[in-house]
Amino acid sequence: MRIGDYINVRPARTLHHLVLASLLLCFSLPIQAIDNPDSPDYVGEFLNRAQPYERDIQHTEHTTQSYLTAYAAYDEFLDQELNAAYRRLMTHLPEESQQSLKKSQLAWLNYRDREFEFINRNWTTEKFGSSMVISRGDYRAKIVKDRVVILLRYLKNYRQKI
Repeated sequence: MRIGDYINVRPARTLHHLVLASLLLCFSLPIQAIDNPDSPDYVGEFLNRAQPYERDIQHTEHTTQSYLTAYAAYDEFLDQELNAAYRRLMTHLPEESQQSLKKSQLAWLNYRDREFEFINRNWTTEKFGSSMVISRGDYRAKIVKDRVVILLRYLKNYRQKI
């Protein structure tokens, strides 16, 4: 008889499987893409530009008209930022990728419009009173702000043209 015949190898196999499962879990968790470390912090710059608008919303008079005015200014700012981020990204992409981004942006605009329609129909004065202005504004802004951020993250992967 050999020594191995007397040793129970089941705990060793279990440990081996546990280690393999742990490694698989570690490497299968979501990760972010690696950005170009030499490129500017487009997202940070955008968030800094957005702060005054967000601060205006937080510190506005607590009237419906004040919130409407503050959110209208923020919406205009976000729309300008969205268009600027899209145009900047397009200048760095090859033709095939430009067409793909254009299709993606058109699909996103359709999504945005459907979301805005839902927001406007759901957050009504009848259901939420005057707070509906804040809810509508926050939800609408979040949708556009998130798109600006993703476009700027895409842009970060390209070196600036001189």
